[in-house]
Amino acid sequence: MLSEQSVPVVRATLPAVGSAIGDIADLFYRKLFDAHPELLRDLFNRGNQANGEQQRALAGSVAAFAGLLLENPDERADVMLSRISHKHASLGITSDQYTIVHRHLMAAVAEVLGDAVTPEVARAWDEVYWLMANALIALEARLYARKGVADGDVWRPMEIVDRVEESADAVSLVLEPADDRTVVPFRPGQYVSIQVELPDGARQIRQYSLSAAPGRSGLRVTVKRVRGGGQPDGEVSSWLYANARKGDVLSVSLPAGDLALAEHDGPLLLASAGIGVTPILSMLDHLAAAGATRPVTVVHADRTPDDHAHRQEQLDLVRALPDARLHLWYEEPGDRAPEASAGRADLTGLDLPEGLTAYLCGPVPFMRAVRGDLLSRGVPAEAIHYEVFGPDLWLGRQ
Repeated sequence: MLSEQSVPVVRATLPAVGSAIGDIADLFYRKLFDAHPELLRDLFNRGNQANGEQQRALAGSVAAFAGLLLENPDERADVMLSRISHKHASLGITSDQYTIVHRHLMAAVAEVLGDAVTPEVARAWDEVYWLMANALIALEARLYARKGVADGDVWRPMEIVDRVEESADAVSLVLEPADDRTVVPFRPGQYVSIQVELPDGARQIRQYSLSAAPGRSGLRVTVKRVRGGGQPDGEVSSWLYANARKGDVLSVSLPAGDLALAEHDGPLLLASAGIGVTPILSMLDHLAAAGATRPVTVVHADRTPDDHAHRQEQLDLVRALPDARLHLWYEEPGDRAPEASAGRADLTGLDLPEGLTAYLCGPVPFMRAVRGDLLSRGVPAEAIHYEVFGPDLWLGRQ
């Protein structure tokens, strides 16, 4: 909760800060990486830095958090903070790093806004930052404690014990501990981070959903090679697709993520597009293994049947559930998928039961469209859960 002194100051300055926060974020990252180049090399996603997505995500999260403090002073931004804290925990972020961020962020605010940053304004926004930072530190400490590890101690050596080509651009890797530790339990829908050393020596990190149910002998991830389409190809996905082989050892984080299937008997909607199918597969695999009888509506959209990673596996899992229905949309269905609809996913004609809980994963435009369809049909916002990989440009608008 903001102090009484800071509320009017933040309210008065939020429009100015909001309009300039893109410039503030750009300058902040330049200052941060000048002082700590190892963070860009080994922690932050260089691709998202180059295209500006990370800067926009920071801008959106800080501005959204400040707005929530003003609009709902007695409530916490639990959804937004939970998602960020899980991402941070999967990277091994520790509390001391928030002090480094604070130093360079507040310096950027002062430089961009100039004389408008009076001591009173600086104190108010300093308070906003530490309210958000301390809430995240506490959430992340709880996540580490649940795993029984020291703060930041999330990295484990994992050996690739199987590799399967799932489509022309997607490969699944089954991972088992390369030391004497056991596989850490996870919930269906969660993800791990994988760190790889690239040819220039950088150790870049990306998140990948666990694409099979808990309780298997290892952890399975499915990596889609990201083609740039005029922009640089994905660094880590391209490296893993080309180089990761059976017997190799990777540095893998403990599982994290707040898009986790809740254990109850109500009806479900599991909606995905593209490689967003991976957390949905984990949920379906878990439901099938548990003999679930709850109603499950499964929606998937892709470019073609050949691009649909784990297509046959998803079909088989849906068939294994007694009250599940699969609805497919392909932009180019061809002759291989007579059961699929042509074009983009459209939920307007689907029969959705009362009390539905929805889980979404895929590109942001897909999730925004599906979420809008669900809201227009009376599904409560709190019953719609989603996962975004990369910077969460959707923060504050959910």
